[in-house]
Amino acid sequence: MGEMLTDLQFDILDTLYFVEPFEKIIEEVNTTRPILIDELRTMIDRGWIQVMEFDKGQGDYFRTSIFDTDKLETYFFLATKEGLLKHNGH
Repeated sequence: MGEMLTDLQFDILDTLYFVEPFEKIIEEVNTTRPILIDELRTMIDRGWIQVMEFDKGQGDYFRTSIFDTDKLETYFFLATKEGLLKHNGH
């Protein structure tokens, strides 16, 4: 069955059906910045969410596998298929 979702992880995934910035997630879930950063790191490691950047030239988001884990507040996030399946099966 794998890892179980915590209530906070469920709430985070709930906000990530579409690409969202860190600030939007912190507004939507009831937690502190350090706890959210830790949860995002865990969820990225488990493959439940992906890190996105915005390409101004293309006017669109793209998935990035190279990012600074100490600056997660500067990125955007989106639930992965695995994350959505985990969220819907909670």
